[in-house]
Amino acid sequence: MKEKLLALQEKITSTWALLDIDAQKKEIITLEADMRREGFWHDTEQATKISKRHEELRSDIQTWEEMRDEVASLLEFADELKDSPDEEMEADIEHRIADIETRFAQLEFFLLFDGKHDTKNALVTIQAGSGGTEAQDWAEMLMRMILRFVEKKRWKATLLDESRGSEAGIKSVTIEVEGRYAYGHLQSEHGTHRLVRISPFDAEQMRHTSFASIEVIPEMEAEIYVIDEKDLRIDTFMSGGKGGQSVNTTYSAVRIVHIPTGITVQCQNEKSQLQNKQNAMKVLTARLQKVQEEKEEEARLKLRGEHKSPEWGNQIRNYVLHPYHLVKDVRTKHETTDHERVLNGEIDDFIEAYLRWNISNSSS
Repeated sequence: MKEKLLALQEKITSTWALLDIDAQKKEIITLEADMRREGFWHDTEQATKISKRHEELRSDIQTWEEMRDEVASLLEFADELKDSPDEEMEADIEHRIADIETRFAQLEFFLLFDGKHDTKNALVTIQAGSGGTEAQDWAEMLMRMILRFVEKKRWKATLLDESRGSEAGIKSVTIEVEGRYAYGHLQSEHGTHRLVRISPFDAEQMRHTSFASIEVIPEMEAEIYVIDEKDLRIDTFMSGGKGGQSVNTTYSAVRIVHIPTGITVQCQNEKSQLQNKQNAMKVLTARLQKVQEEKEEEARLKLRGEHKSPEWGNQIRNYVLHPYHLVKDVRTKHETTDHERVLNGEIDDFIEAYLRWNISNSSS
């Protein structure tokens, strides 16, 4: 029993150092000084960010301190039991040790997020590959998988742009995911996803292979990457998406082209042209920042991975629904036969496998 507690104490101490919690405490002091400053709430957006960061740090540190103190307290009880054995007390301590070990394992998972953007929100774009309705239906299945995962994490998902298929499914969709470590989690889904199944759109019940790509990029703050307005071409057009009757009768949709790079972003899901422009700029800023970082780290392409078109041979994950059931990640080799669970948003195992694989590759 005491050996378990000492081992836990050592793990907590080493993790404390890895997380540099002492530095986080200093950051809290700095943030609190900012929050006491006169006029702090004049810039509501910045004040909200600072307050949120302060609360996240305070909560994290409190969790680790409580665990550290609980282990220290149990060690004292364990020493007392040497002189005065008590079976009931020993059983209670063993139960509490098991509980601490479970909580520690859950917290230790966050050590896998070692990227500088892992804590940020994510912008997720899903695009159907060639194959018409079948590929578009597959893209919509992936959208549902991502949205169900986001829902289970209790994060917020906002549809920024959506292009529906003529018969079924989606041609493309862009979603903003707001949540702590949203990008850190969802970066594992970046790449091409391959589906093999009997197509419900084929009267002859033939087996089809479809592809859809998922792009995941971290959401950037506008002040970090400044875009020269002269480099932009901004077009407006009538929206074809949801949002009420006015959406289809006013030029509320916005398309922005970054002329130097050719990167094009469009948003049409808001009724207001201004809101759509703001959302489009948000996506464009994130993509340009990502491109810049990839150029700086081109040798490893650590953040985004090599961009590949949605076609045969470039998939990161295979979903085989016929003639057998198997979902397998090409990179990590992690697999499961429970395809329904995966497509219903239960992708945590794939995410953890990817994070461990990514760290292993980075250190090799």
